[in-house]
Amino acid sequence: MTAVLYDIPGPKARARNLGLGGLGTVLIVAALGYVVYRFIVTGQFSGKRWGWIEYVAIQKLLLGALLNTLQAFALGAVLALAFGALFAACRLSDHRWVARPATVIVEFFRAVPLVVMIFIFYFGLPPATGIVVSTYWAVVLGLMLYNGAVLAEIFRSGVLSLPKGQSEAAYALGLRKTQLMTNVLLPQAIRAMLPTIISQLVVLLKDSALGFLIGYPELLFAARTLGSQAQFDFPIIPVAIVVAAIYIAMCLLLSAFANYLERRTRRSAKRPDINPVGKAQAEGHVLGAQAQGGGGVV
Repeated sequence: MTAVLYDIPGPKARARNLGLGGLGTVLIVAALGYVVYRFIVTGQFSGKRWGWIEYVAIQKLLLGALLNTLQAFALGAVLALAFGALFAACRLSDHRWVARPATVIVEFFRAVPLVVMIFIFYFGLPPATGIVVSTYWAVVLGLMLYNGAVLAEIFRSGVLSLPKGQSEAAYALGLRKTQLMTNVLLPQAIRAMLPTIISQLVVLLKDSALGFLIGYPELLFAARTLGSQAQFDFPIIPVAIVVAAIYIAMCLLLSAFANYLERRTRRSAKRPDINPVGKAQAEGHVLGAQAQGGGGVV
C-alpha cells in the first residue's frame, strides 16, 4: 500500500535519489578530510600536544570530571523524571485548581533557558536568605526543572495519544481514574514514549556541560583547564577530541540501552499469559479422552 502523501519513487526518482545521496556522502567526506588536513597542517596531531594524556594526574583529573558529569546527570535525570511524572499527572487531572497551576509551572520552566536557571540558583539567591547553593546543586536543580518540564509534556502527550475507547471501556468496567492510568494507559504510553524519553535524557546529559560556566568540575571544565596548559602547547583541539569522544560514547550507550528496553517491552507485550492454541489443543485432548472413556460430553 502507498501512503497518501507519498508515492513510491520510480526508476528515475530512485536513480536521482541515489545520485544525490552519493553526492552528499562525497561532500561530507570531503569536509571531514579538509578538517583532518587542517589539523595535520597546524600540528594538532603532534606528539607534544598529545603528551598530556600519558600523565597519571591528568588521567585522574579526566576520570574525576567524568564521575562529576555522571553524578550530575544521574541525579538530574531521576529528579527530572519524577518532576515530569508528577506535573504530567497534575495536568491530566480533572480538577482545574490542580491542572491550571501545573500548566503554568510547566510552561514557565520550558520557556526559561537552562543556563539562566543555573545562574539564578548559583548567583541570584539573595544573601539575606542565608541559602548557599553549590555548583553541583545549581546544575542539578537547573537540569531537573528544565528537562522535567519537557518530560512532563512528553508524558502528557503520550497518554493523550492513546485511543479514547480504552478509557471508555475501562470506565465501563468500573475502574477509577487512578486504576485506569496505572493499569491501562501508562503501560502502553511508556512503551510508545520510551525513545523520546531516552532522547531527552541524552539532551540532559549534554546540558550538564553548562556547569563549566559556574565552575562545576565536569568534563568541559576539565577540557578548558587542560587546553590552556602552555607546557603542552595549548592542546585545546586534542583535549576537545578526547572529551567529545567520551560524550559520544555515553550518548551511544544511552541509545543502546533505549533500544534494549524497547525490544524487551515489545517482547513482554507480545507474550501472552496463556497460549490459546495450546489451551484449545489440551481441551480437545481432554474431551476426546472423555468421549473414548464413555464419560460423555454435555
